[in-house]
Amino acid sequence: MAKKEGRVIAQNKKANHDYFIEDTFEAGIVLQGTEIKSIRAGRVNLKDSFATIKQGQAYVNNMHISTYEQGNRYNHEPTRARKLLLHRKQIDQLIGQSQQEGYSIIPLKVYIKNGFAKVLIGLGKGKKKFDKREDLKQKQAKRDMDRAIKDSMN
Repeated sequence: MAKKEGRVIAQNKKANHDYFIEDTFEAGIVLQGTEIKSIRAGRVNLKDSFATIKQGQAYVNNMHISTYEQGNRYNHEPTRARKLLLHRKQIDQLIGQSQQEGYSIIPLKVYIKNGFAKVLIGLGKGKKKFDKREDLKQKQAKRDMDRAIKDSMN
């Protein structure tokens, strides 16, 4: 029986609004105790989370994984720093690119792939306020065009 391929559990929708995502990496995540059960139940929040690199290891911070209700004393701390599993070349690449001014490492998605929890992290350059407004204008224009096309078809 084949395993499911990439079931998305949580997305960071605000990341595309706040950053220009230039490069993405798929990383495994080190979990403890009941965290995988909470992830499979969809109790993950990526809002305000970010990734850092300390002593040659990548960590994701502020990713909220709710406590498992049947976990009693084996439950975990919801917002602890979790280690990301990346290849050495990928970590070196992230170190080099994130040192530049205005770049950040942001978790974009959490999903289950072949039974393992994975995090899609992106290297993003922060948007300025006028960039965000321009994106909103483009989205609104596209929505208006789609609506006009739909109305003309009816």
